[in-house]
Amino acid sequence: MHGGLGTMSGRDDAVPAHVPARIVNEVLYCERLAFLEWVQREFADSADTVEGRVVHARADAGGRPLAAPADPDDPPEPPPPYTARSVWLSSDALGLTAKIDVVEAEGGAVVPVEYKRGPVPDLPERAWPPERAQVCAQVLLLREHGYRCDHGELYFAADRTRVRVEIDDALVALTLGARARAHALAVAGVLPPPLVDSPKCPRCSLAPICLPDEVNLLRALAGDDAFPTPDAAETADAPLPPPAPDAEPDPWGLALPADPPAPPAREVRRLIPAREPGTPLYVQAQGGRVGLEGDRLRVEARGEPAVLVRVAHTSHVALYGNVQLTTQALAVLLERDIPVFFFSYGGWLRGRTVGHAHGNVELRIAQHRAQQDTDAALRLARAFVAAKIRNQRTLLRRNHDAPDETVLGELEVLARRASGAADTASLLGFEGAAARLYFSVFSGMMRGLRGVAFDLEGRNRRPPRDPVNAMLSFAYSLLAKDCTVAATAVGLDPMLGYLHQPRFGRPALALDLMEEMRPLVADSTVITAVNNEVIGASHFVQGGTACNLTDAGRRRFIEAYERRMDQLVTHPIFGYRLSYRRLLEVQARLLARTLLGELDEYVPFRTR
Repeated sequence: MHGGLGTMSGRDDAVPAHVPARIVNEVLYCERLAFLEWVQREFADSADTVEGRVVHARADAGGRPLAAPADPDDPPEPPPPYTARSVWLSSDALGLTAKIDVVEAEGGAVVPVEYKRGPVPDLPERAWPPERAQVCAQVLLLREHGYRCDHGELYFAADRTRVRVEIDDALVALTLGARARAHALAVAGVLPPPLVDSPKCPRCSLAPICLPDEVNLLRALAGDDAFPTPDAAETADAPLPPPAPDAEPDPWGLALPADPPAPPAREVRRLIPAREPGTPLYVQAQGGRVGLEGDRLRVEARGEPAVLVRVAHTSHVALYGNVQLTTQALAVLLERDIPVFFFSYGGWLRGRTVGHAHGNVELRIAQHRAQQDTDAALRLARAFVAAKIRNQRTLLRRNHDAPDETVLGELEVLARRASGAADTASLLGFEGAAARLYFSVFSGMMRGLRGVAFDLEGRNRRPPRDPVNAMLSFAYSLLAKDCTVAATAVGLDPMLGYLHQPRFGRPALALDLMEEMRPLVADSTVITAVNNEVIGASHFVQGGTACNLTDAGRRRFIEAYERRMDQLVTHPIFGYRLSYRRLLEVQARLLARTLLGELDEYVPFRTR
């Protein structure tokens, strides 16, 4: 196992005895893909998977069941030819299971037919070895259940062509060997290394989860001796990226350079979409109602026309105050794994509703184990705080009228001290000192509107007492919500953190993940909203010592925040551009890779 915080120890009795024929295919194609899907229960759609479901739609609909096999000692009159669909078979002796798309029966013999969405490969066998092994597993299962089965077939939908798969000893050995390999990987409980520069990766739907190029690059920059070799079946002697000349052996020691490492000389392929396909739905009209109309959410508010939003285009739903959500709409959102967040009218997160927990139990076990490991938890907490302080420093350098060099220097010193903090108490002390320095000069970055209403003498909250603090608090609640979405999507428990200790009702891990993003997303949104006069003094209401945004102000601020989340930023290490919302997911996945031991250290996002 690669060094790190650890993984779930493999236990043979915790692994299913039957390996699916689909996993036999995938373990021959890419062991990492097979592990992610079967062991860690990861899945993501792509255009190929959606098209594949369309191709399989008829077979998945089911139909006539497969008749019992004939008794060889007393064979009956052969039934007329027929076709069975979605036939599910398992065998303890073989250790295999499969849902066969189609089984055609004629004259006492049966033939399994596996559907594939693409064209016939230009190969002598007219099929790739993983595809042939999948069909072979189906043939072996049919034989094990007493059916006479001489061969299998592959149907390639793009060409509308069938390819016959002959079952010989070599193919049987390949199939059973792949079955044994898949089971061994699951028992070991260690995620296989990613392929290197493989042409398989760009079309893989799990590439945004696997992060092959990103993991390989970070391990190379760390000088990892266990850096994987290229995919021998696809590339020959592909050069490995050399470590960056200024990389440190301990990337979070006191000698950490002030700026992030330079982008790699070799381009990291963009295997992750720059932006998410869905967008959040915010509803804050008091007395409003969210219902369901076909495949769309229907949002109604008094005195306003109804708004229809496609469920497929919704990433999550945020409800503020007294907004009703019908059970029909909630059921569809749960079914689609679309979380619903419930906020108070003032923006305090009350709770969330989600569907079934992510299937990657291994990751949550590793997350809990790291939380109990004082050294591991401190390493993560130091990374979060040091990156936050350095991003605060960068924001001041970029946006302040006349940044105080003394403040900038002290922030760098505090970042270095946070990187080497001996314990959580001293780390929190460095963080607090940096926050006081940062917010003491925060108002110097707001050049758009001057006046008492937008002066900021320091951070205050619960409740915020001035407009700037009201916006900061609201921005942090929005960012915490989005970090919760990212952590949950990855399979992490958003309630169990490292810098922020677990507390009832507090998404501690989401607060950890948002530390490095506070200056870049939340603080930047506030500065932009003021400087561009998106928000003015009329967008606030004062009640006693508390200050809050009005309905109109909250709406305008949410729009400004969403524009920031949708803005593209160049990753300083990977070199490609992606939105801040997508960046949250990437960082959550890098944290997951660290917890599972694939990366030695969590690498936070630090802008230049």
